[in-house]
Amino acid sequence: MTTRALRPLAVTMGEPAGIGGELTLKAWLKRRGGKRPFFALADPALLEGTARALGLDVPVREIASAAEAAKCYGDCLPILPIRLATAVAAGQPTKLNAPATIESIRWAADLALSGAVAGIVTNPIQKKTLQEAGFRHPGHTEYLAELAGGVPVAMMLASPQLRVVPVTIHLSLAAAVRALTSELIERTGSIAAKGLSTLFGIAQPRLVVAALNPHAGEQGTMGDEEQLVIAPAVARLRKEGIDVRGPLPADTLFHPAARGTYDAALCMYHDQALIPIKTVDFSGGANVTLGLPFVRTSPDHGTALDIAGSGRADAASLIAALDMADDMARRRYS
Repeated sequence: MTTRALRPLAVTMGEPAGIGGELTLKAWLKRRGGKRPFFALADPALLEGTARALGLDVPVREIASAAEAAKCYGDCLPILPIRLATAVAAGQPTKLNAPATIESIRWAADLALSGAVAGIVTNPIQKKTLQEAGFRHPGHTEYLAELAGGVPVAMMLASPQLRVVPVTIHLSLAAAVRALTSELIERTGSIAAKGLSTLFGIAQPRLVVAALNPHAGEQGTMGDEEQLVIAPAVARLRKEGIDVRGPLPADTLFHPAARGTYDAALCMYHDQALIPIKTVDFSGGANVTLGLPFVRTSPDHGTALDIAGSGRADAASLIAALDMADDMARRRYS
């Protein structure tokens, strides 16, 4: 196993007014014994204050480099400090703190690109608040792709029961249909197959491709995207040597028997992918960015501003994202 495979994970701060800080504290409490160390790129004062307010026994310690994280991880939560511009009110984001949130993501990516960390785990961001401060990306996935040099990427939502890959991501439904092309489907399928092999250890990945329209278009009577756009992409993926089926009606793809026939489902738009996985495993799923030159995972939920500061946030998805990043790093860098 290479040295990089044993290095810590970097966890970003996410939206400071959301539940990211609480999740990070709770994840340290659950994982500190015998698990791969992680450190937070965050404001130490915010995490200290959150721990105190919620009665969480989590000592924090500032570190100067990623290499220092393992030395103190068993006794405290290591933090590479990023200072916020203004005080945080739980549940009330402000664009004044957006630069710190963005810096946390950028710094984590730089550490991953340099090999200083085994991977990064990103806490949820409030996209509208960042965009009000000038952030021009729809979300983490697109920003990380740019930081990595403009590489083609795909988003996967993964749990032990199901893996899904949306072909179009952060678009309205109308815009997603307009954006759907054979080339995009083929590229996403290729990235998904490679990711299943390198990150999940599946030697011969099996993909299934969901139709866009009801009944897979029913031979063109309910839409012709299946015949004109999706089927040609599936045929080209087969020529690449990928085990792929489709397009198949989406309403038959996600029951238990169907899930046992494939390793990941390619879905045509955001909710076609996220509704089934959040129904099957709401707390245990994680977001994975495929195609990056480093490991990146994230909780499969948002900032939960409505419960921020209440102590009710469930860290299960962040813990799943940390554990998944750990597993992926061992496979990728072994």
